[in-house]
Amino acid sequence: MISPTTPAAAVGPRLRAGALAGVAIVLVLAGCAAGPGLASGADAAALPGFWHGLWHGLISPVTFIISLFTDSVSIYEVRNGGNWYDAGFMLGVSTVFSTGARSGVKAQHRRSGRRRSPGSPAAT
Repeated sequence: MISPTTPAAAVGPRLRAGALAGVAIVLVLAGCAAGPGLASGADAAALPGFWHGLWHGLISPVTFIISLFTDSVSIYEVRNGGNWYDAGFMLGVSTVFSTGARSGVKAQHRRSGRRRSPGSPAAT
C-alpha cells in the first residue's frame, strides 16, 4: 500500500507505464468516437457505414463515459449510412457486452471443477 509519505520514486515503473497506457488507450478510443452529426451536405459515400457502426459499437462503453463530460462526443452517429450502420453498431455492442457475460460463466465452471451437461437440472 502506498502511504502519503512514500516518495514518488518508490511507485513502480510498471504502475506508471500501466497508467500511461490506460490513458493513451482512452484518448485513442475517444478520437474515434461518433461525433454530434452536424455535417450538412455530406454525400452518401462519406456517411458512416457498417464498419464505422461496428467500431462505434465496440467502443460504446468508453464513448458513453466520455459523452457524460462533453457535448462533442456521442455514442451513436445520427447522420449515418442507414441500416448497415445500425447493423454494425448493434453487432459491436452485442459483442462487447456478451463477451463479458460469458466469461463469468466459464470462470464459475472452472472454479467448481465440474460442468453441467445440456438439459440437466441446475444444481441447488
